[in-house]
Amino acid sequence: MMISGLAACSDGELQIETIDFDEETLQFCGTATTGTELLFKISETEVLILQLQSGLLENETSTDTIISSIPGESQLIYRALNDNASTAYFCDPIPPATPAVIEEIPAEAGNVRIFTTQSANDTTSYEHNIRLAGVSFVNEAGERITNLFVSNFGTLVTSD
Repeated sequence: MMISGLAACSDGELQIETIDFDEETLQFCGTATTGTELLFKISETEVLILQLQSGLLENETSTDTIISSIPGESQLIYRALNDNASTAYFCDPIPPATPAVIEEIPAEAGNVRIFTTQSANDTTSYEHNIRLAGVSFVNEAGERITNLFVSNFGTLVTSD
């Protein structure tokens, strides 16, 4: 979890020391398909949102790693919230009014790397291993967040 990564400064501003979502579960709304583009991870009052480039996922085995640039083709956003978040924050038809966003930092560089394999247990399913590389966040004060622990974003399973 990321709780130890947040600290309050004496002037009341939020200071983010690390972004650590490696232990959090990959989530999405509805049923996973090749059209699923909104993926997220929740760690209590923090969320990491990955908006994949349209058409990036395919139900076929990769011969090479598929790469999508951040922020050009795909988007990665870190949000600090004033209360714990749930899947409803992303998936309800009418998003809840709370929790409120305290800080939002879009990634300014990096890429999404996807390697797809056919499931060993079900030949109609495909496992999309999603990793992040070279990700860089810079807050409004121009401070770079260098302690980023989110290389393995997760695996999304889709079916034919």
